[in-house]
Amino acid sequence: MQDLQPDDPDVIGPYRLSARLGEGGMGQVFLAVSRSGRRLAVKVIRPQIAADPGFRERFRREVAAARSVGGFWTAPLVDADPDGPVPWVASDYIDAPDLAALVRDRGRLPEPELRALAAGLAEALEAVHRAGLVHRDLKPSNILVTEDGPRVIDFGISKAVEGATALTDTGLVVGTPGFMSPEQATAGPVAPSSDVFSLGAVLAYAATGRAPFGEGPAPALLYRVVHDEPDLDGVPPSLYALVAECLEKSPERRPSASRVLDLLGAEPSAAPRPPVTRVPAPPAPRTEAVEVTAGLLDRPTRRTENGGCLAILGIVSPSVGVPLGMILSLPVVTLATALLGLAALVTGVVVSGGQPLVRHTVQLTADHLHCRVRDRRWSSPWADVSRVTVRPTKPGARGERRWQLAAVLREGVSVPKDFSGKGRHEAVMALHFDASEDPGPALRRLDAGLRRHAGHRYAPDTGLTAFLDRPDPEETA
Repeated sequence: MQDLQPDDPDVIGPYRLSARLGEGGMGQVFLAVSRSGRRLAVKVIRPQIAADPGFRERFRREVAAARSVGGFWTAPLVDADPDGPVPWVASDYIDAPDLAALVRDRGRLPEPELRALAAGLAEALEAVHRAGLVHRDLKPSNILVTEDGPRVIDFGISKAVEGATALTDTGLVVGTPGFMSPEQATAGPVAPSSDVFSLGAVLAYAATGRAPFGEGPAPALLYRVVHDEPDLDGVPPSLYALVAECLEKSPERRPSASRVLDLLGAEPSAAPRPPVTRVPAPPAPRTEAVEVTAGLLDRPTRRTENGGCLAILGIVSPSVGVPLGMILSLPVVTLATALLGLAALVTGVVVSGGQPLVRHTVQLTADHLHCRVRDRRWSSPWADVSRVTVRPTKPGARGERRWQLAAVLREGVSVPKDFSGKGRHEAVMALHFDASEDPGPALRRLDAGLRRHAGHRYAPDTGLTAFLDRPDPEETA
């Protein structure tokens, strides 16, 4: 990370830039901060590439597809502007070393960590390919290594710059020569199998501490990628055949990302970890529980108040009119009072909605996710949650702003019927806010709590991101 240079912009879109993260063939990457304090990695495309005919249309399509990429092993794309003065794309900032730095500092990875790395990267590529994308530049510096596994970054925009005349004019190349596939090196058609070749090169690098096609100028590396066999001396015997199969020259002979997961035959449980610092870390601060409460009938309306008055009248009037009619020996008064009271009671219940106030509560602790609706409760340890998000849903008929917390649970964990979502392993919790109520404070607490307690399991929804980053009405007034 470097300080901003004098000619660097202060802002990109709605984000304030604070530092330089790096630079590549397509542009510069900056650390940016949103209005709510969220840190993002913003890639700004080089002006000469942005000026290429057809680039912006291709960029727009690739960004739309990249937004749909899910999974646990990618840094989600949260914002982009294909039509700005300079196109840019923003993703979640992950404060972790990349694989190149990890191998440089620690040396090659032991076999358990290598297997975990392979599984995480294969699952990430599976998600990218499922969205109809090809990464095109999978390399050690595009893989961040967190404490719970790898994260693939910088996907979804490489195709937009393919064929741009600015590339040949400036000598830029889409991809990194030592990790490119033979079809990329010869400017052939690129498919998901190209990413699998790059995966094999990355795994060979992580296993041996050196690039499988050596070092040197780009033309020499590209020649070796196309014509020479990779140097796999030092790859563990149990992974040798898999890495070699990924590095087949012919795309048809390489396995798919899904097949790589099958061949590994294990889930990524022992993830490679960043270097351990020799300075003892201070004790972790105690994290308090975060609680958010919402409900469709969060507060009485004039309609519910009027209905309540009618219901009370329906109860009180017979208690006075019936005894009075009996005392005066007037059966007509007794019957009329009883019928009018019953009618007032029924009308009051109907007008008020016929239901008590409903409170929906989500509580987040360091160990559990808790949900409560009236007397119904459900809790899950974070270890059983694979993915959790907060997303907007269709507004209500009376203008209520509706949101939904959705948690995908691991296989074998059952979801109570009252909290089950569309899938067998999805739990949902409705959060409804009255039309006169600003949901911003509650949603900000929920977002901050999920980032703190759910960690990598939290996948921020783009709808929530846009809502939280909207201008503050008090500031714009």
